[in-house]
Amino acid sequence: MGATVPQENWMQTREIRMHYLDWGPPSDGNESNLPLLALHGLASSCHWYDLVIPHLRDSYRCVALDQRGHGKTDQPSTGYDWNTLAGDIVSALDMLGLEKVNLCGHSWGGHVALSVAAKHPDRIAALALIDGGFQDWSMRPDATWESFKNRLRPRNVPPVKQDFLDGLKEQLSDCWSDELERIVLTMVRELPDGSIRDILEPSNHAQVMEAMWHNPPSTMFGLVQCPTIIIAAERRPGTGSPELAQSRRMMVDAAEAALEDSRVVWIKDSSHDIGYHTPVELAQTLDSFLAGR
Repeated sequence: MGATVPQENWMQTREIRMHYLDWGPPSDGNESNLPLLALHGLASSCHWYDLVIPHLRDSYRCVALDQRGHGKTDQPSTGYDWNTLAGDIVSALDMLGLEKVNLCGHSWGGHVALSVAAKHPDRIAALALIDGGFQDWSMRPDATWESFKNRLRPRNVPPVKQDFLDGLKEQLSDCWSDELERIVLTMVRELPDGSIRDILEPSNHAQVMEAMWHNPPSTMFGLVQCPTIIIAAERRPGTGSPELAQSRRMMVDAAEAALEDSRVVWIKDSSHDIGYHTPVELAQTLDSFLAGR
């Protein structure tokens, strides 16, 4: 049976000790469905999927990983390039005894998922990029390294936990809950004095930025061999800038054209954190894609 509450586990891969959540085999007993491995975004954790996977666990064995430098996984000072990050995932698959999986990634996790599919095509049956994996900022007319770093600079995490929560509660007021509060607290680190700081070390964040700028997703699209879905958030009317929305559509269109077997689904009235705002629709979109490929 697929578990209602995931089992929390750790594994020792070739380089790091990784933390993950495993919802177990699907409750429908259909072992022909390949497992679904889920990768979170930058400065996030495997718990990002906690509202989504309960709607998928009856059909797939679902596993969500804390990636290098995130959550409860080790935080080495190097290894935030695509080759190493993809190697982490393949090593995790080996430790889990999974020869081939469906792979999804949110935001930066979409970039990592794309790199796994591009560099290790024999291990990935289907790929889902959740509002990530298509952002190629070099396509923007004003693209410079400085503007890119500024746009994707580390978030500002206030040291007082309640201030952090109050800011997110306002930002996510339409979907806030006790469960979401629990989830977002897995994305910061509490210090002995009770203060908090971002989960991702600034020096590791800087390495991620280097990889995203110098090796954008467009360099890997042509290497992906499996069916791919891009699930993109269509912002609510009146939110976000029209210029940014146009830029995102341009990037999505370019990714769809460059990926050999791809489709795009826009989730209306959502936000970048689709898994918070519309978790059921996200799960249904993933299930429809995986079941119909």
